[in-house]
Amino acid sequence: MPVQVQKQKRPNLDSVTTINQDGSRFFLHTADVSGKWTTARRVFGAALIAVYIALPWIPVNGSPALFFDVEQRRFHVFGLTLVPQDLWVMFFGVTGLGFTLFFVTALLGRLWCGWACPYTVFLDHVFRRIERLAEGDAVARRKLDAAPWAAGKITRRGVKHLLYAICATLIAHIFLSYFVSIPRLYEHMHEGPLAHATSFGIVVFLTLALWFCFGWFREQFCVIMCPYGRLQSALTDDDTINVGYDEKRGEPRGAKGKATGDCIDCRRCVNVCPTGIDIRNGLQLECIGCAACIDACDDIMTKVGRPKGLVRYDSLNGLTGKKRRFIRPRVIAYTVLGAMGLLAFSIAGWRQARPFTADFTRMRGQPFYADATAIRNHYQVRFHNKRNQPARFTLHLADAPTGYTLSGADAEVEVPPRGEITRPAIVVAPVSEYRGATDLRIEVRAQPGDVVLRHEMRFLGPDLQNPQN
Repeated sequence: MPVQVQKQKRPNLDSVTTINQDGSRFFLHTADVSGKWTTARRVFGAALIAVYIALPWIPVNGSPALFFDVEQRRFHVFGLTLVPQDLWVMFFGVTGLGFTLFFVTALLGRLWCGWACPYTVFLDHVFRRIERLAEGDAVARRKLDAAPWAAGKITRRGVKHLLYAICATLIAHIFLSYFVSIPRLYEHMHEGPLAHATSFGIVVFLTLALWFCFGWFREQFCVIMCPYGRLQSALTDDDTINVGYDEKRGEPRGAKGKATGDCIDCRRCVNVCPTGIDIRNGLQLECIGCAACIDACDDIMTKVGRPKGLVRYDSLNGLTGKKRRFIRPRVIAYTVLGAMGLLAFSIAGWRQARPFTADFTRMRGQPFYADATAIRNHYQVRFHNKRNQPARFTLHLADAPTGYTLSGADAEVEVPPRGEITRPAIVVAPVSEYRGATDLRIEVRAQPGDVVLRHEMRFLGPDLQNPQN
C-alpha cells in the first residue's frame, strides 16, 4: 500500500500556515538552503553559542564574567559587582539595551529575531541540524512522517530525540551555571539530586521545556507566543529594512519562458521558510528576517540566468522604487534614548564598582536621645566587601564640631571575603557644644587599597528655640 505523503500547503494571508482548517497542527519540514546569508548566520550563531558556553568559565576580578550569585546576593557583570542595594543601576542598563533594540528594529527590522534571538539560534543551528542529520532532508522527513511505525522510523526518531534530550540537558546545565558557578554546579552533579533539590528541579524543568519547545513546539513560539513580533508594526515604517519581494520585477510570475516577470513560481522561497510563509505575499508578522528565502531565490535566479535580488533586504519604499531614508525621527529618538540609558548605566556602574561599600541608616526608635550632659544619635552601618579576600574598615568623623565623638564602630571591623557585617555607630555631642541640627561627614577607610568612602548625615537634637521639644 503506497504511503500518503503530506503535501506542502500554499500559504495565504487569511490563516497561519502551521494550522489546518480543522484546527490541527500542520508540521513544517523546512528545506535546507545555502548561500552567503545562511553562511553568515551560521557563523554568527556559532559565535553566540560559544559566548553562551564560555561566559561562566571566564574569570573577571575573581568571578565569572557573568554570574548572578543569588545565594550570596552578589551579581557580577563583566567585572562590575553589584549587591541588592545596587540593582537600581540595572534599570539604566535594561533601559539602554531596550531602546537599542528599538533602534535596531526601526532601522533593520527583525534582525534580532533572525540572527541573535537565543531561541532561533539554538533551533536553527543546533536542533534543526540534528533533525537533518538523523532523518534526512525535507522530502525524506515528510515521507518518514507518513511511514508506519516500523523499526527504521523508531530508530531514526529515537536517535533524534535522544540527541535533542542531550542538547537540552547541556543547555539547561549551562544556564544554571550562571547562577551557581561552574565549580558549584560540578559539586551538585556529583551529589544526590535530593541534596540540591532546587537546582535539580530547575535543570529538569528547563530540560523538559527546551525539549518540548525545540522538539515539537518549534516555530509556534515565534508565531503565537513571542511578543516582539507584535511590537514590530509599532516600531517600523516604510523605510525599515526587512526581507521583501520585488513585486514590480517578479510579476506576473510563471514558468520560465511563459511569464514576463522574473519569478518562475518555483516556491523555493516557501519551502525554506522556517515559519511557512510566502514572502511574495508581503511583509507578515510570522517573518523573522532570517534571509533563508533570499539565498533560495538567489540560487534559483542564478540557475535560470536572471539577476539576483528578486527577494532581498530592502525597505518597502526601496522595493517600490522610492527614495530610502535611514535617518528619521523615530531612529533619532531611539538612538538618543538608548544612548542616554547606556550612558547613565556606565556612570552609575562606575560609581558603584567600588570594591567596598558602607551604608548608613538611622536606627529605629527615637531620632535622638538626650540627657543633662549629652545628645546621642544612633545609626547602623552595613559594611560590604565585594572582593574575594578579607577587608578591614575603620570609621571616624571628619571636620566635626568640637566635642563630637563616634563610638560603637570606631574600632576596626574585619569583613570576610564577599561578606557583609552590620555594626552600630553612635555619635555623641556634649550639650554644651550643641548648636542645633547639623550635617556631619563620616569617612570610612577600607583596606587593602586604602579606599576612602565618605557619607554625610544629619545629626538631630532638641529644638533650641523651644526646649520642651
